[in-house]
Amino acid sequence: MAGLHLRSVVEEERTKACVSSLLHLLHQNPTFLYFRLLKTPKDPPPKHSLPSKLAFPPSFLSLPPCTANSSPSFPVLDQEADREDSLEPKQDTFKKVLVVRRPVMDVSGEENDDGSEAGEAEGDDVISKPSGIDAGLEEFAKKMPLFEPERGESGGTLEKPLAVNLDLSLYKARVLARKYRYEEAEKILEKCIYYWPEDGRSYVTLGKILSKQAKRTEARAVYERGCQATQGENPYIWQCWAVLENKMGNIRRARELFDAATVADKRHIAAWHGWAVLELKQGNVKKARHLLAKGLKFCGGNEYVYQTLALLEAKANRYEQARYLFRQATKCNPKSCASWLAWAQLEVQQENNRAARLLFEKAVQASPKNRFAWHVWGVFEANIGNVDMGRKLLKIGHALNPRDPVLLQSLALLEYKHSTANLARVLFRRASELDPRHQPVWIAWGWMEWKEGNISTARELYQRALSIDSTTESAARCLQAWGVLEQRAGNLSAARRLFRSSLNINSQSYVTWMTWAALEEDQGNSVRAEEIRNLYFQQRTEVVDDASWHKEATELGSRPRQQGTRAFERCRIYEDGAEEPFFTTSLGLNDGNDIGYGSRFDLNAFIKDKLSLDPSKLDLLMENSGNSSPKRVTSPRRMWRSQNRTTMTLP
Repeated sequence: MAGLHLRSVVEEERTKACVSSLLHLLHQNPTFLYFRLLKTPKDPPPKHSLPSKLAFPPSFLSLPPCTANSSPSFPVLDQEADREDSLEPKQDTFKKVLVVRRPVMDVSGEENDDGSEAGEAEGDDVISKPSGIDAGLEEFAKKMPLFEPERGESGGTLEKPLAVNLDLSLYKARVLARKYRYEEAEKILEKCIYYWPEDGRSYVTLGKILSKQAKRTEARAVYERGCQATQGENPYIWQCWAVLENKMGNIRRARELFDAATVADKRHIAAWHGWAVLELKQGNVKKARHLLAKGLKFCGGNEYVYQTLALLEAKANRYEQARYLFRQATKCNPKSCASWLAWAQLEVQQENNRAARLLFEKAVQASPKNRFAWHVWGVFEANIGNVDMGRKLLKIGHALNPRDPVLLQSLALLEYKHSTANLARVLFRRASELDPRHQPVWIAWGWMEWKEGNISTARELYQRALSIDSTTESAARCLQAWGVLEQRAGNLSAARRLFRSSLNINSQSYVTWMTWAALEEDQGNSVRAEEIRNLYFQQRTEVVDDASWHKEATELGSRPRQQGTRAFERCRIYEDGAEEPFFTTSLGLNDGNDIGYGSRFDLNAFIKDKLSLDPSKLDLLMENSGNSSPKRVTSPRRMWRSQNRTTMTLP
């Protein structure tokens, strides 16, 4: 009995010494326990198992055994315990461990149950002598970054950055995207999504960047993830996803996504307008008007909705209603350059040149650096006979937008018509260097070479345009122009194949159908020509418009505009028409000699004060921009396009 009592005393004293030593080391260096647990794999079971009252569940990490080398003890008692252990049969070691947490209070001042301090009870000299292995671990831990084990009660979550960092990161990502540094922008946006998964702006920006690189599958996945993260309550993600599906040709899916955007926020005007534009392209004018009416009902007056409605009225030859709607659009936003330009185009069609010029002046005042405003105004002045004025306006636009190939293309066509072909070639070459993948530049250049009698050069330029992309509207126009070239050259079979290829892309082209019919008529195939004309009338899309809708639009537009309406991206409805002036017929305008400048708008003073341009140095600016080679010969925004497109061969 005396031996058993002595053994229990020894075990209790050894346990107290081990725990006291461990707490002291943990207090001196919190990293000790962490590295000690990592560096002690599967130590052999301790010789002396812990008492049952100190046993813990086996789910925690095992502590290394407390031996005479690593923990303080009493040598005499240790020898007695060893002798008694040799007499007792070995017992199974409990696979139990202690849960040691970082001490909250200072251990040195902690008292034992009997009121004495731990340092006095165990001996100060014993605690201050760790083993060689422990000393090495302490030195190693001092060189490592401080690591504090997570507390079980707190959870240890990472601290989220401030919300201002999200705005700064989004701005930086947009700037990088404008500089075509897409990979860096994507990394920033992924971090934004990680820290702020509930904010929809990161998903929208990342999806647009991926779409620019033709990574449409990845963009779709980003939008889907964003809708899940925001629980379907962000209309901007739904709308961007719908636009992506529309570009991919998934019309039915795009309709569903536009519908989801309007359900998420019925005041999201971009969704109503985008859905209406989709229906217009599908020929569903009545459905488009219904959607635009809902946009006016829920969002109030909006310049883009009014502008689209005005264009529908102008197409239906209801010009007074169109003017009223254009007036409403400019009242909603006097700085809407697109509305002023659309209204000016309407007056140009009606040969109201004085009114058109006043509207062009309003457009450039609303947006002084807008390339579409200077371009359309310059083409208008050139068409009515004011060649010098048109040339000046195009040069102003080029000085403000030196990397826009469309302005140089129109200027080249103007110089070819009123100056020399060599000067036009120089401008065409500069435009093609600015953006080698801009199809209309190559098409216009090929048309000029054909007019100059350089048939082989024209064919090469047409082929270059089709090698960029053979599925666009520009490709259809290129095939039609190439077909006319082959028809004039006597290659009738090649011309027929080119006309057929053009109609496969755009079956609604009246010019292509009638050109093909004229070819058959000239060859004496009057029956075939009549069949071609009948085919056009059979397959064309009939557009049925309702004239009684104008009253409803007037009533809806008279309501006050609701707050919270956001304008969407700048409308680009004039880009396609501006890129192909050589395909458009004459507007039938007068020569403009009887039209005076009724306004007090001083163009020279305006560009000098607002744009810091010297009117007398426009030619010098043109020469300097031509001498300096562009920084990027290949446009990075087009680098994502597939290089494996089928190249059109000569017929």
